[in-house]
Amino acid sequence: MPDSPAVLEEWVTALAEALGIEDTDVPTDLLLGLTREVAHGVVRPAGPLATYLVGIAVTAGMPVEDAVARTRAAIAGWQAQV
Repeated sequence: MPDSPAVLEEWVTALAEALGIEDTDVPTDLLLGLTREVAHGVVRPAGPLATYLVGIAVTAGMPVEDAVARTRAAIAGWQAQV
């Protein structure tokens, strides 16, 4: 399979269906960008874990944009400490 946005969207739809959730408005570019920022700004394995925590925050009612902004602030704070 080619590495393309169409394949990625198909995967998101298939996974959402497998998990029994709706795939409405998955902010793919925003989350992939954040994952990359965490991986490069903290440590590579922290990327997917941060995305998971953002998902928990969104499930708890926080807008995804706010969760991403707070994560970016946490990255900056982390980098200032190390």
